[in-house]
Amino acid sequence: MSELTFEQMLEESLKTIHAGEVVEGTVIDVKPEEIVLNIGYKSDGILTRSEYTNEANVDLTTVVKVGDTMEVKVLKVNDGEGQVALTYKRLAADRGNKRIEEAFNNKEVLKATVAQVLDGGLSVVVDEVRIFIPASLVSDTYEKDLTKYAGTEIEFVVSEYNPKRRRYIGDRKQLIVAQKAELQKELFDKIKEGDVVEGTVKNVTDFGAFIDLGGADGLLHISEMSWGRVEHPKKVFKVGDKVNVLIKEINGNKIALSLKFDDANPWKDAAAKYAMGTEVTGVVARMTDFGAFIELEAGVDALLHVSQISKEHVEKPADVLKVGDEITAKVVDFNEADKKISLSVKAMFAPEPAEEAVEEDVDVVAVDIDAVIASEDAE
Repeated sequence: MSELTFEQMLEESLKTIHAGEVVEGTVIDVKPEEIVLNIGYKSDGILTRSEYTNEANVDLTTVVKVGDTMEVKVLKVNDGEGQVALTYKRLAADRGNKRIEEAFNNKEVLKATVAQVLDGGLSVVVDEVRIFIPASLVSDTYEKDLTKYAGTEIEFVVSEYNPKRRRYIGDRKQLIVAQKAELQKELFDKIKEGDVVEGTVKNVTDFGAFIDLGGADGLLHISEMSWGRVEHPKKVFKVGDKVNVLIKEINGNKIALSLKFDDANPWKDAAAKYAMGTEVTGVVARMTDFGAFIELEAGVDALLHVSQISKEHVEKPADVLKVGDEITAKVVDFNEADKKISLSVKAMFAPEPAEEAVEEDVDVVAVDIDAVIASEDAE
């Protein structure tokens, strides 16, 4: 039996490899754009940047170092230059596909950093598998601008898995919906009408403000923002404000809120403050053709009828009054049940003596006429 040469023995000691095979290698050199590995074969393996990751412009010297070991897949045994072409990302993708398949079947919640914000949604990468989350599945509400998600870590589930078409769809919306449903249930289990709770202003409209109570939104209508008048909700609140609100009513999953706390109700001692005959001072808040509404204090308005504005005849309130004028008048009617107060400026003045005399003469004449009629009937 002939002896083998050193070269023959060395070659026999080296393993045989094939395209598609997974091998382990040790990094013997690394450059920004390629990694050289000793894979126990007669030729070194070359792993280029494009076969290491899908991420563009990565400096490979920042991710691996000499002496590191890694598993790679053989692309070509001879790349044309006597070296072995390797891939890491395709091996990772193969394993990633298996990982995504398991997550899809088990409805597992995955976490990943948003790699790209696209026109139609978000792109994330899990184990080298790119997953697309359509804009309609990013949140439970429509979001026009998705740029705020760039570089952030999000949770989602895989709602579609089709490796043949390389179609992997993620869904974040269903997680948000489920989480909100749980929070809503917890909230409704612990709140009741009459409770005072803290919330955050979520949205402000012309008719009120929506308050996030931590599980559900409640509506704070403009009419419930103050015992006084509120010109516009946006002059009182802005998004993000913290506010303590009273739960006025719970109807199904709708919550009506109020800031009209009983201890601040201006009507609770109004009967004493605005008893009939009391002289009061207020400010003209608004006017109509039939009179002016006078604000006596926040939440308490009184009507000054056009006929009671002056001793002289007044055609319409705007002829003698304007919003903001200060008015002193006498309370001539107080209706606590309906929260109505009537004022009179005329009542502030004592009747003229001549007017009293005329009224007396009229009464006398009236009596005389009655007597005459009675006498004629008797005849």
